[in-house]
Amino acid sequence: MMQHIVFFSGGMGSWAAAKRVVERHGAANTRLLFMDTRMEDEDLYRFLDEAAANVGAPLIRIAEGRTPWEVFFDRRFLGNSRVDPCSQILKRRLADAWVAEHCDPAATVCHVGIDWTERHRFDRLAQRKLPWVYEAPMCDPPYINRYDILRWMKSEDLAPPRLYGMGFAHNNCGGFCVKAGQGHFANLLRALPERYAWHEENEQALRHHLVKDVSILKGGETLKALREKIEAKGEIDLFEIGGCGCFIDDDTGAA
Repeated sequence: MMQHIVFFSGGMGSWAAAKRVVERHGAANTRLLFMDTRMEDEDLYRFLDEAAANVGAPLIRIAEGRTPWEVFFDRRFLGNSRVDPCSQILKRRLADAWVAEHCDPAATVCHVGIDWTERHRFDRLAQRKLPWVYEAPMCDPPYINRYDILRWMKSEDLAPPRLYGMGFAHNNCGGFCVKAGQGHFANLLRALPERYAWHEENEQALRHHLVKDVSILKGGETLKALREKIEAKGEIDLFEIGGCGCFIDDDTGAA
């Protein structure tokens, strides 16, 4: 009997993927695996439990133990749009280790929430993970978008994660991501200013700790500088969202 592992991030894509996996293979043969970065939005945990109950498959929670900022300090390296030691350690390697310990590659299929708009990213992932078999149910027809998924959730009385309603593109790391751009962080400053301030303080503390002029954003712009620019009503690129593709990226060049 094949075992089906769904990497369950707490977002809409992995929920929809899990629904399709259970529909095709049954809840008894499915496990939902969540990697906790210890820096998630509080509503993610509410959604995680309710979404797992809705899917009907067992939920497994694992965590390396550190937050992304603790990884940056320990590694003496600030994650950015090119290199993400946070997701390398707290998600990819952690998930790989769990699957290797608990599953047989000959009797396991791993599923991710990538959809049809990023099929090229899934193809690279599937090739890189061989001999493990990976599938992306949301790359298969019927093709649906994020708005279709939100309507699907609501039709099943499942309240979406609150970050989506606040304008965030994903529901990971509490609205933070080292791969995000100006537009994403401008939204974080608007929607959750105290959380933005905490990340700004951590970035400044790490710069001081390393005695280096490093930054998350491109072009050497710090979160402090971005905030000051926004407060001064300076010009920023609101369309530079960037994105959380952390789980499916490879570790080439990782710190």
